[in-house]
Amino acid sequence: MPRGDATSAPVPERRDLLPVFLKLDGRRVLVVGGGPVAAGKLAGLRETGAEIVLVAPVLGEPARAEIARHPGGITVLERPFVERDLDGAWLVIAAAPPEVNRQIATAAEARSLFVIAVDDPDAASAYGAGTLRRGGVTVAISTDGRAPALAGLLREGLEAVIPPDMDAWVAAANAQRPLWRAAGVPIGERRPLLLRALNRLYARDSEDDR
Repeated sequence: MPRGDATSAPVPERRDLLPVFLKLDGRRVLVVGGGPVAAGKLAGLRETGAEIVLVAPVLGEPARAEIARHPGGITVLERPFVERDLDGAWLVIAAAPPEVNRQIATAAEARSLFVIAVDDPDAASAYGAGTLRRGGVTVAISTDGRAPALAGLLREGLEAVIPPDMDAWVAAANAQRPLWRAAGVPIGERRPLLLRALNRLYARDSEDDR
């Protein structure tokens, strides 16, 4: 039987993601899962200042080690996930088996909570990213949840090309910003001015090396 348009399933329209960086200091983040993936997410949350709650019936050694590195900073509930665990949370990270992730996603959707479901895009309403932090600059890469290994590979590539003295770049940009504001320089005209300021950094370094 020939395949026609009338019998073809409609292809869902892809929508672009909105990249954002969340301020989690003092805000509750729920992590569900006790395996190595959950441990990695705990490590990533450690410096955000978030109020971390970890729920899992069993904790593996990597998770226990991460908790030990963050004494008093993680509330641990060694039991299965229940919906009331979502109370007060700003963000949920689901690193549990798929059936638990789906349960979390359904309950979180009803509460308008975003869920990062690790390696489980069907249960996710947000995606993590391959992240590089250097000198006050954060670069995050996403593949829309389709190829997280590729995001990690791209992050490693960027790590090789982003200058090691990025903190000096940030300081220079921060110093120029109030000057541009005071002079009424439009945002669109600031980039070439910043490039000149950065070039002066390297010109000074060259003179110091002579």
